[in-house]
Amino acid sequence: MRTSLKLALALAATMAVAYGIARTTPYWFAPRQTAQVDIHDPALIAQGQYLSRAADCAACHTAPGGKPFAGGLGMQTPMGTLYSTNITPDPDTGIGAYDYADFERAVRRGIRHDGQPLYPAMPYASYVIASDAEIKALYAYFMGSVQPVKQDNADSTIPWPANMRWPLAWWQLLFARPRTFNPDPSLDASQQRGAELVEGLAHCGACHTPRGLAFQEKAMADDGSRQFLSGSVLEGWYAKNLRNESTGLASWSEHEIVDFLRTGRTDRSAAFGGMADVVEHSTQYLSDADLLAMARYLKQLPAREGRSAQWSPGTDTTTAALRSGDYRVAGSLAYAEHCQACHRADGRGMPSVYPALAGNSIVFADDPSSLVQVTLIGGRTPHTAHDRMAFTMPGFEQLPNAQLAQILTFIRSSWGNQASAVSEVDVARMRRVVRDKPVHYVPQEATR
Repeated sequence: MRTSLKLALALAATMAVAYGIARTTPYWFAPRQTAQVDIHDPALIAQGQYLSRAADCAACHTAPGGKPFAGGLGMQTPMGTLYSTNITPDPDTGIGAYDYADFERAVRRGIRHDGQPLYPAMPYASYVIASDAEIKALYAYFMGSVQPVKQDNADSTIPWPANMRWPLAWWQLLFARPRTFNPDPSLDASQQRGAELVEGLAHCGACHTPRGLAFQEKAMADDGSRQFLSGSVLEGWYAKNLRNESTGLASWSEHEIVDFLRTGRTDRSAAFGGMADVVEHSTQYLSDADLLAMARYLKQLPAREGRSAQWSPGTDTTTAALRSGDYRVAGSLAYAEHCQACHRADGRGMPSVYPALAGNSIVFADDPSSLVQVTLIGGRTPHTAHDRMAFTMPGFEQLPNAQLAQILTFIRSSWGNQASAVSEVDVARMRRVVRDKPVHYVPQEATR
């Protein structure tokens, strides 16, 4: 008993010392950035609204069916569900009691009003490069324009001891240290602006960069490792490779990237899943200059070595077979029954309506997660001011795993696509991911 007690006390003391050391780093004790911000300045508020859209604050801090910025969106993690917090200026349940210094520490350093570290689901590791002027504009917008909502924050379902926050101080010390944006002098002004957005407020890497064992992004910028924006899986979706290579954006023009970010669709592709939310809440509102800057920056990202083309349109024998009623290839008959009406016998869909499957980098991606999930649950293109009509794809979860695997394998190996097979195990695994998706927190009693 005494030995156990001593061990427990020693462990508690070690944890306390570790937390204390982490909090005594310059990162935690950096001077509070006090500033006078006119939260009633219309120009500053308008700038803050634009920046909040660039940062896509609404997508995470607004639950489906909930009030804007009141939180409650459930986010799946390997350890449990996190719920986004209320960031309206309600003084009791939101951030209404935050002064500018509190706000700056939360956004750029990941430190709550009470001094506790925030979970890295909040992309402060990217927001850290935002300028003082941008943080002031954001503060003016949230405090001076967003409607306060009285809605308590939901507790995470992460069990003890994984839910203790003190280790996050060490995580921040290792992976979210203070830094500034350092533009690459080899890029022109437009590409530098694109880099600033992609690496910073737009936090593209939070989804599109692979993560390490500690859930840290393996690269926060194009540092030569070519890990940055090379694709990653998050909540069962494969956030595609954005580098200039075959499984990424090599076949996309700058104009196509701009159209995709503005409307959520191109002549051959469409946004779905989390990316549809990004377009709907964020990128559709960005200026043409900023969208082009992002596109130009992405197009100059070099390909990783050893990446070969995974689409060879000259080898297409599928179109003729489907048009002649030749269904000898496994999965082809099921494709004709369930998919061909929209995506066509030639796999090219209908421009800006039904996305192409032929030559679509999501289809022949190394990781088929997104293809499997959207086939199971369906999808919807985003509503935007640029194209009011949204199109919906039904889900096919009623089909057995074996048949779905055959259909998807057929798609990934037809019309010149050259990708590995999808197995029944892949489909079964994705069914579990879909089944375990969290229920969002939207209390009926939330009030403005």
